Amino acid sequence: MAGAKLAGGGAEAAGNAADLKPAPAADLLFGGLLTMTRRHLALAIGALLLTTNATAADFLTVAPDKVVWRTIPDSHGVMAAVISGDPSQPGTYVIRVRFPPHVMDRPHSHSQDRHVTVLSGQWTAGTGPRFDPASATALPAGSYMFHPAGGVHWDGSNSDEAAVVQIIGIGPVTSDDIDKSQPSWVKLVP
Repeated sequence: MAGAKLAGGGAEAAGNAADLKPAPAADLLFGGLLTMTRRHLALAIGALLLTTNATAADFLTVAPDKVVWRTIPDSHGVMAAVISGDPSQPGTYVIRVRFPPHVMDRPHSHSQDRHVTVLSGQWTAGTGPRFDPASATALPAGSYMFHPAGGVHWDGSNSDEAAVVQIIGIGPVTSDDIDKSQPSWVKLVP
């Protein structure tokens, strides 16, 4: 079977004739992920066990009364809190943003992907460079929105209630306003 892909890997399996059998067609399609010898399975489980030795000190909990909110300058009262990590540094970060009623940000983008979950209130979001709150999508608590890197969007509260979102991403991340002649934040007239 010269040239055929063998299940069980290359040189490390050469000493075991039971490992040297032709790979099934599905295995060839998925790069060898579907067929594993017992030895490879044991090695994979061992590696997994070695990487899951988390101790209590490795976990982070943040109670609601311990969240430190800071007002974003010139934002009509929008507040942000860093829950974990640092958006300006490499690595995963978690932040929360609290939008007062009828306050939104103008079209902007971010340098990295971001995952947004609405924690409370009704968050309103739109996409594209044209700021038009009337055409935005209202997202109630529990909703999720993915912001792709470079994707132009705008969001906030377009209702009589505050909205709180949690954002997860990989830093460092930057934000870029689309129309720098306009303020980043706008207070809508109800």
